[in-house]
Formats: sequence, C-alpha cells, structure tokens
Amino acid sequence: MSVRIDITGLRPERIAVVPSPLAELGMALHALSEPGHHPGLQGWATGVTARLDSHLADRMCEADFLWRTTFSDLFMPFAGVPGRSTLPGATLADDLDLLDKLSDEQFVDAALEFTCALPYSTGGVSALDDPEVRRRALDLAAARGPQQLRFSERLLADPPRIRDWLRQFARDCDDAFFAEAWSRLQHQLAADARRKTDLLRHKGLAEALAAVSPAVTLDEDAARITVDKLGDGRSATADGGLLLVPTSLGWPHLMVLHRHGWQPVLHYPVGSPELASPPSVEQLTMRMSALSHPVRMRICRYLARSAYTTGELAQVHGMTAPEISRHLGVLKKAGLITTRRRGRYVLHQLDVTVVARLGSDFLEGILR
Repeated sequence: MSVRIDITGLRPERIAVVPSPLAELGMALHALSEPGHHPGLQGWATGVTARLDSHLADRMCEADFLWRTTFSDLFMPFAGVPGRSTLPGATLADDLDLLDKLSDEQFVDAALEFTCALPYSTGGVSALDDPEVRRRALDLAAARGPQQLRFSERLLADPPRIRDWLRQFARDCDDAFFAEAWSRLQHQLAADARRKTDLLRHKGLAEALAAVSPAVTLDEDAARITVDKLGDGRSATADGGLLLVPTSLGWPHLMVLHRHGWQPVLHYPVGSPELASPPSVEQLTMRMSALSHPVRMRICRYLARSAYTTGELAQVHGMTAPEISRHLGVLKKAGLITTRRRGRYVLHQLDVTVVARLGSDFLEGILR
C-alpha cells in the first residue's frame, strides 16, 4: 500500500519547498484535539487549552472533524488554485486569501472529506450539483453525530457563510495562540525549506525526498514518487508543480495531498524524533503478524531476558527443535530477534529496541 505521484514531465523549477502558516495552524488544531498523537506537544497543548476563551473552545469543537480525524485540504488552499502552481502565502492572512480562489465546489468537496462521500483521487460530481451525492454526504455526516450533520447542512446550504466562519475562526485562533507559536516556528521551517531547496539544486529530487523521510522514494525511470503509507492513492503533477511543505507540529504525520485536480503536496515533519530507518508498512505488518502467535509470544518472553539456543527453547517449551526453528525463522524474518554464534552454539535474543517501537504494552507484558 502506498500513495504514488506521477511526475512525468515535471521541470525542476516547478518543485518548491515552502512553509505554510495555514497548514501549520491546521496541525496546531490537530495537536490540540489529539494530544495523544503528539506526546512532545502535550505541555504546549495543555497550556493553550487552559487559557482558551470558552467561546473559541466551543467553536473549536464545532468543526474539529476538519482537523481531528481528517486533515482537511482546506488548510492547503494554494494546492487547489487553478494552474496548480500557486505557492503558500507568506502570512496567515495571505493563505486565507487563497481560500477565496477556490470554487464553491472545491471548497465544499474539501470540507466534506471527513464523510468520505466523494472519490478523492479520481474526482466526481460535487454534492452541490448532484442530489444523490448530497444525500449520501448528509447520511454519512449524520453517522458521525449531530454536530457534523449541522455543519454539513450549513455548508451545503450556504458555502460563502462557512468560508467566512472559517476565516474568522482562523483569525481568532491566531490572536489566541497561533501567532505566538508561529513566531517561534517559522524560522525553523524556513531553515528546513532552505536546506531542502539546496539539496534539490545540488543533489537532485531523489536526495531531497530522502531527506524529507525514508518513507518517500523516487523511481526516476518510472518518473514516480512513492510514499509508503497504510493506504492507497495516486496523483500526478501533470502540467503543474510539486510542493514540499514542512511542519514543526505535525510529527509523526507524513501526509500527502493527492486530491484529484489539485497540485500534489508532501506535508512532512521536521525537527522530530523520527527513526533513522522507520519500518515500511510491509515490515510493520510482518512484525505484528509474527507477534500474534501465542507460542512466539512465549518465546519472546524468554528471549527478552537472555539469549537462548534453539535446543534450550525446545526443552523449555516442550517442542521439537525444528518446530522452534520455524517460529524463530518467522521472528527473525520480521527483524525482531538477533542471532550470534558462541563456539558451536547459535544464540537468539529479542531486539528489545525494535519491539519497544511497536508498543510499550506488549513489551511490558512479556517482561512482567
């Protein structure tokens, strides 16, 4: 599973690395709504929440589905501007002005993304134009709760009113907490953008993408960028450009805007504790599958404490050496155990660091 971007014919000058104040505001709202996703920001989130005006806090809950469960493309309006070559604004006000350049259909479709009512990568009829699509969007919104349904009804009835609501909400967030945060973050983001731009100019796109994340790769022969994610999607730069937008508040989220007809965007975290070589989705699936077997869980319990030979494990578990070897083979293929030779013996041991990355509950369980 992955998101693929066809970059056939993409000229180097059409690739840009630019921070976006509005995109960063979206990540700030997400971090405030889902602090569990961002343990490094919990202190900041607690401080902001504690001093929020109650009216603003209520409005933050009113449409949190735009940034809590779905990071709405409305926070990257520059990608939807006709011509597919518009850059993010230098200020939040500039980014908000770009919202006005989106058609009503674009605005509504992006705002309704949380309902999954419309095809994302391939396009389709807008809910503003098709009664059946409209009905389905409202049904899906209702399944999310009355708050989402009311918002969707207002959106479909009067898109300009919701545009005004969103602009004013963003301005109020800026006054309340975001301006202070942006004053600290914009220098870090600008510095990262300069570094990536230098890589593009002197080393090429492949090097720049590798610096964005090990999960992003370039197949130059196929003219295709692949982002290793637990989901499928596709996009193309066509006659437009490609944007790389850094975020300081976004780790661990590596997001790809691949909406049909919009400029592709890689929204990537900087200054984060990202692993030097994070596992691919295939490796993650293999590891979870390997740990799902009760015998392998018991083996892991022993190997977490010390190194054992195959014969020792067979004796402890009342199994044959070949049976234990098969289980060890699965664990080793998944990258969960290491082996070393001591004389004529081969010792196996759990790689606790790798297992810890999968989750502390499992590690605590086998060490209990």
